[in-house]
Amino acid sequence: MHTDLSPRRDNALGEYLRARRAQLAPERVGVSTLGHRRVPGLRREEVARLAGVSTDYYTRLEQGRERNPSPQLLHAVARALSLDEDGAEHLARLTVPPAPRRRSVSAQAAPALQQIMDALSTPALVVDRTLDVLALNPHAAALYSGFARVDNLVRMTFLDPAARAFHRDREVAARAAVASLRSAAGRDRHAPRLVALVGELSALSHDFRVLWARHDVHGKTGGTKSLHHPEAGDLELAYETLTLNSAPDQQLVVYQAAPGRPSAERLALLQAPPP
Repeated sequence: MHTDLSPRRDNALGEYLRARRAQLAPERVGVSTLGHRRVPGLRREEVARLAGVSTDYYTRLEQGRERNPSPQLLHAVARALSLDEDGAEHLARLTVPPAPRRRSVSAQAAPALQQIMDALSTPALVVDRTLDVLALNPHAAALYSGFARVDNLVRMTFLDPAARAFHRDREVAARAAVASLRSAAGRDRHAPRLVALVGELSALSHDFRVLWARHDVHGKTGGTKSLHHPEAGDLELAYETLTLNSAPDQQLVVYQAAPGRPSAERLALLQAPPP
């Protein structure tokens, strides 16, 4: 199966622009909608008008015939498409030619992140940009104990049956996982590991294919997760991510429950060593 990461069909910028304008309701940006519209979202000429460029120029941008848009032009297009900060950064990255292939990134957690993780008394794990799990502490292992394998957070979300019960709002979790993977694709869209993972998930999961085609982008930074553990029950956990300059391709993800809340008590029971 050829995915949209395949070098032979590399017009990532155009694919992103088409996906974003197809999902932008005209009324959201003040475009009147009189009569029947053959395409969802905005037309090319409407995006061009909002961005202050000619329709011909914007068309060449989508078709991959314009490869060197200025930062000012990208800012105007991002504004026209109502892109947030993550989306605008992704748009800019897609205009940069792929860098020469770097040496393979280590499949082991960076020592500094490993040391921090091991010192924590709350669930924590180290992941790379494709959300492969490089290391996890015993508390995270207990949190994910219902899964067959703790190997990749995206694969677990879409291919492990345990995910349906574990994520109390699976749609939110699925969207977040795919948006984070899209962010990784913008940084190195031909990375062999990324291409293989997207190919596998596209072949095995209809839900993944639908969400991947949306081109939503969001970096894994922080937020809350509503989870259900088979032993501890419902959990409301906040998570934060940490990246070190010495290991820019890895992140430490830390989960915490608010003190004094039921989730904190349940998490403590889950983490308690067996008698």
